[in-house]
Amino acid sequence: MTDTPETAAATSIASLSFEAAMGELETIVRRLESGDVSLEESVTLYERGHALRGHCEARLAAAQARIEQVSLGADGRPAGTTPFGES
Repeated sequence: MTDTPETAAATSIASLSFEAAMGELETIVRRLESGDVSLEESVTLYERGHALRGHCEARLAAAQARIEQVSLGADGRPAGTTPFGES
């Protein structure tokens, strides 16, 4: 099975740290805002930026889930949060 450019790009994004993905996303935004790229390149950059944004959101959500866990009250409703690993 050979990787397509799309799956290769997705694989490389999946291996990025949050900081690296955010840095690349900031670079893409600057390039798009400059107006110095062709339409085709703009579309490619936008697609990569969209994938990077999704990756960053997922990394943040995973980090938040590791840091906090919802504690439930006697009535089963959320009563607050506690640091992950503490009960």
